[in-house]
Amino acid sequence: MSFEDEWASVRSTSTANVSMRLNQVAPEPGGGGGSADLSVDQDKLGAIGSAAYALHGRLAKDGNHARTSTTEAGTGLSSHGFLTGSALSTVQETWSSQLNTLLDACANISNHLDYSAASHAKEEADIAAALSTSKINEYLK
Repeated sequence: MSFEDEWASVRSTSTANVSMRLNQVAPEPGGGGGSADLSVDQDKLGAIGSAAYALHGRLAKDGNHARTSTTEAGTGLSSHGFLTGSALSTVQETWSSQLNTLLDACANISNHLDYSAASHAKEEADIAAALSTSKINEYLK
């Protein structure tokens, strides 16, 4: 069998065994024909943004609750020659770094949701204005 014949055979069997599958959300009950419009629920965005802001506030306050005592314990243990002291200091540094990362993430979520809500409201107003002027133009023709 020549290379071309073998290649054609492999191609035909491989395409015969392929089926298309798309990753998608299950269709709404009642069949197709639904609207594909983008919709944003301002109340939901506001609630999520408020929750992120509240979490940021609680983390900023409660996340450092044990910082002073942990730092003092690590320093005290290290000064007496215990290896646990340096390990405890490392844990505190790691905790502080991770806490700051989480605080930044909460702030970003809150800020981005505020921006998204404002941006979407502006786009809605622009679209509504464009649609109303296009209706006026129809009557002027």
